[in-house]
Amino acid sequence: MINPRLRVLSLCRSLLAGDSPRLADCHRLQAGSDNRSAMAQSVEFKALHLIALLFGLLLLPACQTTVPSPLDQPLVARFFLEARPGTAGVAMQLPVSKITLQVNPKPVLVEYDIVSVGLARVDLGWCLQFQFTPAAARDLYRLTATNLNRGLVLTFNDTPIGARRIDQAIEDGTLLIFVEVSDVDLPPLAEQLKRTTAEIARKSR
Repeated sequence: MINPRLRVLSLCRSLLAGDSPRLADCHRLQAGSDNRSAMAQSVEFKALHLIALLFGLLLLPACQTTVPSPLDQPLVARFFLEARPGTAGVAMQLPVSKITLQVNPKPVLVEYDIVSVGLARVDLGWCLQFQFTPAAARDLYRLTATNLNRGLVLTFNDTPIGARRIDQAIEDGTLLIFVEVSDVDLPPLAEQLKRTTAEIARKSR
């Protein structure tokens, strides 16, 4: 004789697959049980049905969840000016060279000043190229003209990532700066910066 428990489980699978059992089949199942009363089998059937449905509902959100891409995460770029000698500042250490600069706590250029970000190849290798708004470009010119030989520190999400010594006044609003990451990681960083810059511009319209 077929075990009634196996027949119950078989009917539950049929129910989940869309094949609803007929009422007569349930009566035959109850009549063929040697070890359980009709009421006990009915309770067991309903309990298994309920557990199966709940299990399916719990799995549904997990199946629909997608892992966000790192490129979708915001990457906020800000620039800090090295503090003058003898002036109190905030210490920022670069991740690879371990160079530490004392900078003014307030950034001189922020994410709202950036128009675009790209990659540029110079004699020393690949670097990031920032293009600023007209107003920020004028600020950059005044800043670089009056602070020669001081450093500019670039941060991503408030973490120091690169620096540049101011060697000339920048008139065209374009700033080239090296960051302490590998050439392999540089394009994804530039892509993240582009996405963040575009999203900030969209929200500020």
